[in-house]
Amino acid sequence: MALTIFSVMVVLLLLGFPMMIPLMAAAGLGFYMMFGDFGQLETMVSQMLAGIRPASLIAVPMFIFAADIMTRGHSAGRLIDLVMAFVRHRKGGLAISTAAACTMFGAVSGSTQATVVAIGSPLRPRMLKAGYKDSFTLALIVNASDIAFLIPPSIGMIIYGVISNTSIAELFIAGIGPGLLILFLFSIYCWIYAVRNNVPTETPLPMGERLVAVQKALWPLGFPVIIIGGIYGGIFSPTEAAAACVLYALILEMIVFRTMDLKGLVATARSTGLITAVVFILVGAGAAFSWIISFAQVPQAVLGAIGIDQMGQIGVLVVISIAFFVGCMFVDPIVVILVLVPIFAPVVNAVGLDPVHVGAIIVLQVAIGSATPPFGCDIFTAIAVFKRPYYEVIRGTPPFIFILLLVSVLMIFFPQIALFLRDLAFR
Repeated sequence: MALTIFSVMVVLLLLGFPMMIPLMAAAGLGFYMMFGDFGQLETMVSQMLAGIRPASLIAVPMFIFAADIMTRGHSAGRLIDLVMAFVRHRKGGLAISTAAACTMFGAVSGSTQATVVAIGSPLRPRMLKAGYKDSFTLALIVNASDIAFLIPPSIGMIIYGVISNTSIAELFIAGIGPGLLILFLFSIYCWIYAVRNNVPTETPLPMGERLVAVQKALWPLGFPVIIIGGIYGGIFSPTEAAAACVLYALILEMIVFRTMDLKGLVATARSTGLITAVVFILVGAGAAFSWIISFAQVPQAVLGAIGIDQMGQIGVLVVISIAFFVGCMFVDPIVVILVLVPIFAPVVNAVGLDPVHVGAIIVLQVAIGSATPPFGCDIFTAIAVFKRPYYEVIRGTPPFIFILLLVSVLMIFFPQIALFLRDLAFR
């Protein structure tokens, strides 16, 4: 049964169907194979509805809406100017600024693809003009945008938290340490690249212009204060923080910066609605698929075959890391989280792993896979946005992927990279 279900999914994917179709088809086929007919189909429908019922999922469309508003407005540009004002004159400063800008925008959007568009569009031409190769530039933008999946608010963290019944607030805080570590290692590599390729530096800005850049960025910097400070201080739940972000984004772009009118707001809301519909269809289909494979005891069979029950905590984390990394090389990250988390959840509980630590590792693997050939979704976002061929987009990715995998290994052996701030805030 399991082989048949997964074969159907693979065939439909290869035929080019959107991911929701293989998920629903596989769930329907599994239901038919177990019960012999579709007479009790309402059971599967109820599982789909149960998958989108958790109140925590309300945060997803609100964070998407806030990110859309900021992308269309001035917030992203002001964050870029802030970083550039202090780093542009250093060796590799423009590349480091790009990585830092991706991190800062990730802290207000939670979306890797939104970060590719918002940061990559204005900074790629500047990097090319400064002497960076396009392959390096594209790889940096694609991989640095992955930090947005770790730095709160992270949509991947929300989905994982809902499925695994883990505190989303704790997951948000746990993502900060790994995100900053990746930024630090990326910055070192950017400096090495600039030195080896003799990339010229830009002239330093006068202190007055730096202060102006700080002043202009104060409003956009309010987003991480609302999200992290609000949750850390016990003022907001993650869902309430998402609502506050939408309100704050509307105030900034419609009243303070005046970059958006009512017509633009309607267009932004329509775009958010389309993206949200796709996400929630995936979540519902994924919930039904997870129920089917759990009912058929597929996870127990698969994990038993690889002997995961005899592995210790390190072994389980290695298997989880490989499974999620490989999965996201081929399939949308949300789908991988929806399908694989229920499979590994019993083993995680059995060996006594901290679900927050596991969640941080899973989200990092999902982020890496999203930027890894052959089918990482961020690669195709970059192809569409920058109109560059596939090979050119992926050619410079190996060093960045190596750094990301290095952070994965460090997180497995040193859990406090993710858990230090969590323990400080909630223990």
